[in-house]
Amino acid sequence: MQKAFLKFILLFSVLMMTSSTKAQWKQTMKWKAIVSLGISYPFTDGFVKGSFAQPVNFPSVNLGIQRMFKQEYGLRLDYGFNRFANDKESAEFKINYTRFNLQFVYDPTKFLNFLPERIAIPLHAGPGVSFSKPLGGITGRNQTYANLLGGIELHYALNQRLSVFGDFSYIWGLTSLDDYNPPLSGLGAFNGSLFTITVGLSISLSGCQFCD
Repeated sequence: MQKAFLKFILLFSVLMMTSSTKAQWKQTMKWKAIVSLGISYPFTDGFVKGSFAQPVNFPSVNLGIQRMFKQEYGLRLDYGFNRFANDKESAEFKINYTRFNLQFVYDPTKFLNFLPERIAIPLHAGPGVSFSKPLGGITGRNQTYANLLGGIELHYALNQRLSVFGDFSYIWGLTSLDDYNPPLSGLGAFNGSLFTITVGLSISLSGCQFCD
């Protein structure tokens, strides 16, 4: 009897907390930290002929700071790190790929009335710069070039300050790879595009300070 009563009190408390904050689930914090981890797929045309990476590469790390000016839009400055290695049918190499991007964030969630209270689907896109560096003693293959990133996220709010999310992003390399003759002399060079899938946390840095 006592256990049943305690379960009832717990359930009642959860329902009361949920009902009292329901209207605020779709509020947007002004400042957020973005942290995520996942995998990447670099496209073959970014490598010299005859070289290509394995289709699933780990890790893909994203770290960012986001400032929302209104509930619908804001800016994000973020850093991404990826490492990928050769496929078993390619010559051996490993590459560190890093990027910095300044992105515009648009969140249409408040217009999508069919979504559950805790769900948000923000979009993000913007220019940046990419750096690729081969490992394992390979020198003279470092690449620096502009990129354009676009992505979509699916957020689930755990509470007022913390949400978990999945992110799907495409990073387009805005240049072409140098010509190497023979192609093997360009092993480890990467100057192309990649697709990333990550999961992570969005953490409020502004307490309960909401956007207008």
